[in-house]
Amino acid sequence: MFSINVISDRLSGLHIPQPLLATVESENAPIILSGVLITLVIIYIASKVGSEIAKRLELPPVLGELVAGVIIGVSALRLVIFPEGGFESSDSLLMSGLQLLNQLSPAAVNSIFEKQSEVISVIAELGVIILLFEIGLESDMRQLKEVGIQAFVVAFIGVTVPFAAGTIGLMYFFHVAAIPAIFAGAALTATSIGITSKVLAEIGQLRSKEGQIIVGAAVIDDVLGIVVLAVVASLAKTGEVDIVNVAILLISAIAFLFGSILLGGFFNKAFVALVSNLKTRGNIVIPAFIFAYLMAFIGNAIHLEAILGAFAAGLVLDETDARKELDELIKPVADLLVPVFFVTVGARADLSVLNPMIPENRSGLLIAIFLLLVAILGKVITGWVVFGIPNINRLAIGVGMVPRGEVGLVFAGIGTASGAIDKPLEVAIIIMVILTTFLAPPFLRIAFGQIKDTSSETAVNS
Repeated sequence: MFSINVISDRLSGLHIPQPLLATVESENAPIILSGVLITLVIIYIASKVGSEIAKRLELPPVLGELVAGVIIGVSALRLVIFPEGGFESSDSLLMSGLQLLNQLSPAAVNSIFEKQSEVISVIAELGVIILLFEIGLESDMRQLKEVGIQAFVVAFIGVTVPFAAGTIGLMYFFHVAAIPAIFAGAALTATSIGITSKVLAEIGQLRSKEGQIIVGAAVIDDVLGIVVLAVVASLAKTGEVDIVNVAILLISAIAFLFGSILLGGFFNKAFVALVSNLKTRGNIVIPAFIFAYLMAFIGNAIHLEAILGAFAAGLVLDETDARKELDELIKPVADLLVPVFFVTVGARADLSVLNPMIPENRSGLLIAIFLLLVAILGKVITGWVVFGIPNINRLAIGVGMVPRGEVGLVFAGIGTASGAIDKPLEVAIIIMVILTTFLAPPFLRIAFGQIKDTSSETAVNS
């Protein structure tokens, strides 16, 4: 993404006067807005239709949103696509319509396509930040502390087992070189906290012991995943690991999360005092979002993920007296922005990588089968390392850790950009990410459904 100064410098070489450039930009601004608005209309319609159909089929609504995203995305209708996948404005039916309607030149429509995609991507990022803030608010801090050790063990096993099995298996069975194998193994470590937590909330299991272990482990998983990514990225770039950089990243992650929780009491008192003195509309929700965005900014600034900061903010405000009212105030905002995230995740999923008729996909499909098995089994076994909690649903915990989501795609993207992985391995990682993301929601519901069936039968028999 270029800055305005860089664009100006490049255009000055073409002897285009700056006032003319400003006029071109101002003329395109309404069209960019039109593109954003019609894209949001399409996303909201797809989200609502998909979630309603999924609900009627007794599937998690988030799965319907993901599938709806696939239908309107790059794999089917191509109404919502993004340039990161190597696509251009001519690949988008929406952009082609805007070009025809406004009689735009190819250069102008490409510029509009890039800017419109950036806006939608930012809205999607805000959606997942708000989702994690909401999940933090709905989580029970006391229960999270109770299952903290179990969550750490689940996360640690869920990172080390897939990483080791994937790396060693690729090198031994498929003769993949060390650095590409390590990159692919690292992609197996991720867990998409956004997808898992949304499903848990939808099926009413977020505050259960299993739900709290899954959420806690997914947060720790994210931190460990960032550290692993830093290690493999430096390895791919220089051939050696920057120990100092990794240590700083790990220490800052631990300090940030535990510091946020330990200072929760102070933040709570300050928040309650502030809210009680504000008399205008938004006296609760605006300070809450200021705090959530500030925490997300700090998380991003210290090279963690913004969603970790938002989750920590939710955990802190969970202890306040205004939590229940805040829960209700945040839901309409989440209803507007969160679906954008899930639909765009589906829209980015390029299912053409599953086509064996494309020669470069064939070797990738074999590797993908191996990675998929490691991805599922490596996470499912984590449920059996939980200790000290009787009658725990171990299968549900393991399945809850399976979806890779957008986190796994980040690994694949960085690996490709650095030249560390080739096309077949990239295809295999993308297939693994897509299938784990789509399989986890229904299987998570089935895993928790086993508890309901068992408990109901026990009640009848007694």
